[in-house]
Amino acid sequence: MIFETNTQKAGITSAGGDGSGERADRRDQPVVYFVLPCYNEAEGLVHTADVLAAKVAHLTETGRISKQSRILFVDDGSKDDTWSIIRNLHERDAHLFGGVKLSHNRGHQNALLAGLMTARAYGCDAAISMDADLQDDVNAVDGFIDGFCNGNEIVYGVRSARKKDTWFKRTTAEAFYKVFEWMGAETVPDHADYRLMSRETLDALSEYHEVNLFLRGIVPTLGYQTSKVYYERGEREAGESKYPLKKMIAFAIQGITSFSTKPLSFVTGAGLLSILVAIGMFVYVLVSLGFGHAIAGWGSMMISIWLIGGLIMLSLGIVGEYVGKIYMESKHRPRYRIETTL
Repeated sequence: MIFETNTQKAGITSAGGDGSGERADRRDQPVVYFVLPCYNEAEGLVHTADVLAAKVAHLTETGRISKQSRILFVDDGSKDDTWSIIRNLHERDAHLFGGVKLSHNRGHQNALLAGLMTARAYGCDAAISMDADLQDDVNAVDGFIDGFCNGNEIVYGVRSARKKDTWFKRTTAEAFYKVFEWMGAETVPDHADYRLMSRETLDALSEYHEVNLFLRGIVPTLGYQTSKVYYERGEREAGESKYPLKKMIAFAIQGITSFSTKPLSFVTGAGLLSILVAIGMFVYVLVSLGFGHAIAGWGSMMISIWLIGGLIMLSLGIVGEYVGKIYMESKHRPRYRIETTL
C-alpha cells in the first residue's frame, strides 16, 4: 500500500444544511462513517460486516478514530434478504451498524449518494465509501485516516495494478480513462468509488443536484487538498458481480455524456466529412463523364447511401443522449427516496 499526496485547494466553502457545518473540523479521532451501497448482497454481507467491524474495532482501540464511528449499509431496493440481514446486524449492535433502505432500486451512484448524505446529516467528520463485496482492501483505510489527519479533504483509493483483470477488461478500462481525459473531464485513473471524503467536501457535494450522477467525475471537480492510497484489489468474497459488460458500457456512456459536450462536436465533424465525401463523389462523376466512363456506379451510390445513413443515425443517437439527459434534469424528480433508516 503506497501513500501519495496531491495538493489542490479550492476557493469555495460550504456549510451543512443542518447547522453542524459550523463546528470545527476534527482530525484527532474523527467520527468516520463507512458507507456501503448494497444490491442483492445477502450471500456475503455478514462476512463483510464482520471484517469491517474488526477494522473499526482496531481503529478505535488504537485511538485512530472516534468510538462514535459506525458502518452504514444502504439497501438499494434489493430483491433478496439484504435488508433483513442489515436489520439483524443493527439489532446485534445498534451502536456500530446502521442501515438505510431505499424505497426502490435507484442504482449504485444514487444509493451511494444517499448513504453519504445520511452520514453527513448525522454529523460525521469523514465518510469512507466502498463496495460491499470486499474487493477493496480494507487495510487501505489506515492510509485514508493518515491522509485525513494530515489535512487532506479527499483521499482516493487507487488500484496499484490490474493483474487479476482479464485482458479485455483491463484494456477497456484504460481506454475509458484516456477517452475521458481527452474529452476534458476530470477523473482519477484506476479509482472507482473507494474514497474518504471530509465533512467539508460532503457539504460541497450536497450542492450538486444533477440527476445523471457520476460521482467519479463529480468528486475531482470539488477541488480541495487530495491524496491517494494505492492498494491491490482482491477477488469478490461471495455473490456475483453487479456490473456485467452491458452495465459497464452504460456506465461509461453515462460518465462521458454527463461531463463532456465533445461528442456533439463529433456530430459537426462527421457532417463536414460526409459533405466532403459527397463533393468527392461529385468530382468522380464529372471525371467519369469526361473520360466517357459514365457508368451508373451502383456500388459507389450504395456506399454513399450507407455512409450518410450511418452518420445520420449516429448523430441522432448522440444528440438523443443529451436530449434525454435534459429531459430527465428538467423533471426535478428526487434522485432517491429513503423508506427506512436504522
